[in-house]
Amino acid sequence: MTSVFDTHWDAIVIGAGMGGGTLGRALAEAGQKVLFVEKGTPGLRSERNGLTEVFVPEARAARGLWPDPLHVSLDGVQTSFFAPLGSGPGGSSVFYAATLERPERHDLDDLPGQPHPTGGWPVGFDEMAPWYDRAALQFRVHGTPDPLSPEASMPLEIPPPLREAEAGLTDSLRAAGLHPYRTHTGIANVGGCENCLGRKCPKVCKMDGRSAGVEPALASGNAHLLTGANVIRLHTQGNRITSAEVRIDGEIRHLRAGRFILAAGALHSPRLLLASASEDWPEGLANRSGCVGANLMLHVDERFALWPKRGTPDSGATKAISFRDFYHREDMRLGSVQAMGIRASYGEMVHFLNRMFDLRGQSRLRTLSRPMAAVAQVFLGHAHLFVGLMEDFPYAQNRVLFDPTQPDKLSVTYTLSDELRTRRRAFRKALRRGLRGHRHMFLSMTPELNWGHPCGTLRFGHDPATSVTDAGGRAHDLANLWVADASFMPTSMGVNPSLTIAANALRVADQILKDRT
Repeated sequence: MTSVFDTHWDAIVIGAGMGGGTLGRALAEAGQKVLFVEKGTPGLRSERNGLTEVFVPEARAARGLWPDPLHVSLDGVQTSFFAPLGSGPGGSSVFYAATLERPERHDLDDLPGQPHPTGGWPVGFDEMAPWYDRAALQFRVHGTPDPLSPEASMPLEIPPPLREAEAGLTDSLRAAGLHPYRTHTGIANVGGCENCLGRKCPKVCKMDGRSAGVEPALASGNAHLLTGANVIRLHTQGNRITSAEVRIDGEIRHLRAGRFILAAGALHSPRLLLASASEDWPEGLANRSGCVGANLMLHVDERFALWPKRGTPDSGATKAISFRDFYHREDMRLGSVQAMGIRASYGEMVHFLNRMFDLRGQSRLRTLSRPMAAVAQVFLGHAHLFVGLMEDFPYAQNRVLFDPTQPDKLSVTYTLSDELRTRRRAFRKALRRGLRGHRHMFLSMTPELNWGHPCGTLRFGHDPATSVTDAGGRAHDLANLWVADASFMPTSMGVNPSLTIAANALRVADQILKDRT
C-alpha cells in the first residue's frame, strides 16, 4: 500500500472540523483523492466527554480537546486559559450544541436603513441562500421558521414536540409580544438519541463535522485521515504551494497535493500562514495585504436565567427556543437569543466564574468560585439559561499573534471597542424590556467574549489590498490555496457561525471542482 507521504493527493485539507469535514466530503464524493490532516488524536467513537472537564494538556489531547492554553491580551491585561476548542475528527463541532442558524439578509448585504459595517460581503445573501439550503439538508437541520423573517425558509425537518416547560416558556414569551420559534438544530433524532448538546457522544444523531463530514468522506473510499500530524509550514514555488511540512511522532515529513485547503480554524489557520514566511513572503504566506491574522471577531455572550411561570412542571433543560426580536434595533446590530440547552448546574457555574475571573486577570479570586456557584445553584433552581449572541465588528488591531521563537504558542490581542460597549448596553436594555413579566436575571456583569466563536482572520473580498482570499475562497496570488473555516468571514453576524461555515465550505468545494488551474 502506498504511504500517505508518497501519494500525490488531489487535495489536502488541513483541519477536520466543520469547514474541513464538509469540504473534504464534497470533494471525496466527487471522486477526488482527499487527505485530512489533523493535529488531534483519532479518539474512540465510544468517547463521552465535554469541553470543560479537564485542564491537563495531555488529558485534554486524549479527549479531543485543544491541549494548549490560549494566551490573551484583553484590553492590555495578560491572561491564559483553555479555550472551548476541539482537536481531532470533527474539531470543535463534536462538542457544539448543534445550533445551525442562517443569518439575516442584512448580515451579508448593505441595505437601505441597515448599512453594513464593511459595505457588504463579496458574496451576498441571494448567492449564499442555495448553499445554506444544501447545508441544512446535509446536517439534518430541524426547527420552525422565524416568524419575523421576510425570507423564504431554508428546508427544515419537523422538530420533536415541545415538553411542558418549553411549551410554557414559548407561550409566555408570545404573550409578552415576542416571537419565539423552534431553534434550528442539526440532530437526526434517531432512536435512543441522548440530546448530547455541548458534549461528545458516540451516537450518530448529532450532525457535526465528524458525523456529517469526515466519516461519510472516509466511507466514500476516496479520503484518508492522518491524525497526530501538526502542520508547521507550507512550502511554495512560484505562485503554488508544493508541500505541507508536518511533525508526526517527532519526525518531520512532507505531504504533497495539487490543492491545499486551510480549515484549521480562525486562530490556527492564520498562525500557519504567518509561520510560513519566506523570501517571497516575508510577512507570511498570502499576506501581501497585511490582513493575515487581523480582524479577529468573537460574539459577545449576554447570558441570563429565565424562569417559567410558577407551577410549570420541570421537564429538564431546553435548547428548543430562539427569538430574534432584538436582532437589529434602533439602527444597531445586536443579535439573536437562544436557549442554551443546559441548566445552571454547580459545575457549569464554577466553570463560568473561573473563566470570568481569568479573563479579568483575577485568577486569585478562583477560590470564590465554588461557594458562589453553590449559592447560585440553589438560587437559580429550575431556571433555564439563555444567551444573546451579539455581533462583533472587525478591527485590524484585534488579531492573532505569531512569535517565531515560540511557533506553537497560540496568542491573540483584543481590545473592547467603545461602540461594542454601547451596543451591549443597548442589547441588555432591549432584553430587559422584552422580558418584562418574566422572572429573569442577567448572569454577565461585563462583556463576555465567546472564545468558541473566533472568526474573520483571513477575510475574503474582491480587493487584494484589504483581504486574504478572493470571493471564491482562493488566496490572492496563490493558485492552489483555499480557505474553508470561520476565518473567511468579513463580519461575525448575529447568529452562531457553524451553518455559515458549512454552507461556505460547500460553495468553496464547488469552486475547487470547477477549477482547471
